[in-house]
Amino acid sequence: MMFMNEFEIEDALQRNGLHPELGPASLTLWNLMRWTNSNSDGWAYWPKPCRAAARLQELIQKYRYPCSHVPEDEYKAALKPIKAFRTRQKADFEIVEVI
Repeated sequence: MMFMNEFEIEDALQRNGLHPELGPASLTLWNLMRWTNSNSDGWAYWPKPCRAAARLQELIQKYRYPCSHVPEDEYKAALKPIKAFRTRQKADFEIVEVI
């Protein structure tokens, strides 16, 4: 698994924006990256948020658009470590749930 850099995250957000599952996944990852950049030396230098988002990054890379469907249980499982990170860090970035 290769971690996504800022360019790749922004590209995923643009590419997946209208997808029902990858859109929220990409937006959540982008929100986490922006929060990290605002509250540390940056996404590339603080490994904790990137590790917390490892499963989400893997999901985004695995189900590249234009796939038809991402299993909801996989998305929810990928959000668990991000939610735990957000709680531990008292962070205020938005996690976007699948509607």
